[in-house]
Amino acid sequence: MDTVTPEQHNRFIQILSNWREKHFNEAFFVPVLAVFVGIITGFFAFLLKKMIGGVSLWLHKTFAGDIQWLMIFIPLVGILLTGIFVRYIVRLDITHGVSKLIAKLNNQIYKIKARVMAAPMLASSITLGFGGSAGSEGPIAYTGAAVGSNFAHWFGLSPQMMMVLVGCGAAAGIAGIYKSPIGGFLFALEVLRLELTTISVITVLLSAIVAVMTTYLCSGYSSDLPFDNDHIFSASMMPLFIVLGIFCGLYSFYYSTVMKSMDKRYDKVKNPWLKNLYGGLVLAASIYLFPSLYGEGYNIIGELFAGNLDSLSEGTLIGKFISGTPALLIICVGLLLLKCFAASASNGAGGVAGDFAPTLFAGSIAGLLFALITTSLMPQLELPFGDMVLLGMGGVMAGAIRAPMMALFLTIEMTGCYSLFFPDLIVCGVSFGVIRLLSNRDYFKRRSFFKKIL
Repeated sequence: MDTVTPEQHNRFIQILSNWREKHFNEAFFVPVLAVFVGIITGFFAFLLKKMIGGVSLWLHKTFAGDIQWLMIFIPLVGILLTGIFVRYIVRLDITHGVSKLIAKLNNQIYKIKARVMAAPMLASSITLGFGGSAGSEGPIAYTGAAVGSNFAHWFGLSPQMMMVLVGCGAAAGIAGIYKSPIGGFLFALEVLRLELTTISVITVLLSAIVAVMTTYLCSGYSSDLPFDNDHIFSASMMPLFIVLGIFCGLYSFYYSTVMKSMDKRYDKVKNPWLKNLYGGLVLAASIYLFPSLYGEGYNIIGELFAGNLDSLSEGTLIGKFISGTPALLIICVGLLLLKCFAASASNGAGGVAGDFAPTLFAGSIAGLLFALITTSLMPQLELPFGDMVLLGMGGVMAGAIRAPMMALFLTIEMTGCYSLFFPDLIVCGVSFGVIRLLSNRDYFKRRSFFKKIL
């Protein structure tokens, strides 16, 4: 079968560009393209979830009775296979998709290679399907951005409009994977720092909405993390929400510090095979201690919403010797300490995954730990554990990602808990404020106590 030559490809682009210039101006055509980008990226988001679930299901069926032990080594194999796929098949660095998008936009590089429209999805399905402890939002955002970039290139749009469509695709990816249109829109503004113009705001929001509609059409009209309990906001609990926000901010600082430190360590390992092995072993060791770290973690969050707290202790060594609240406290602390190591191993050591889902999982555990400690100290306080889990998700994401508005809307939209909007706003805002204060190293360096440790 004959391959398309560069001359034929350029000729095809010229034909599309001439047709667009003849019939439509950019101001009209960009929103039209944004709709198509939203449809395609929304379908890709649905497809990526299916691919990850399919790989995971195949592994569980294949190794049926031995999966409890094999799940320790399967993620290591996943990191190695992803490394092979990226180096020898894709031959393009597609790790840390969101970071690469930010770098490209900062350097005004809006052309993304066509292979990125598929490669991150395939690589991510291996990493996460094999139990990588991260998320799928980074790869789908990179995929969506590539779809927008190539559509803009094919129709001969200006660099300014190409930038807008890159933002449309990235926002559509986040919106589709989380079924959160406002969350995806705010991702483009807060994380990618897309330029605020009338056309960029309208088209990015349009693309995000269309992506969510497409995902709903493909998967059914239901939330991935439904939380149907009664949620009654009480103003008397506001001091508690503020304390939870402070707790989430402090943990977010630890989480971010460890992630940056581990990424630097992995970058120092020049041999890709050793890097994959190093990260895979860190991931395997983390999962051996706490099996809840296996995979994206949404199943665990769902169990916590349902009140099944014992799901955290299943398969752990601690659960064999201790039970009840003491065991849950120890397990929560252990998960919070190790989640950042497991996530960095899944992302920085050669895997292809995202950084947002780990913060949601860690936040759910932080919220639960806060609720356990609070009720232990004040038994008379009737604290809804599920609500604290949700608020913790928003708080840690807001602090670790430095995107409080995105974290707020994303956690509310993906769960449908609009009655918790105001408490979530408090927790996200306080957490973000705490980590901004802690990140001001110059302030602390002027204090003799911190000078020694910083």
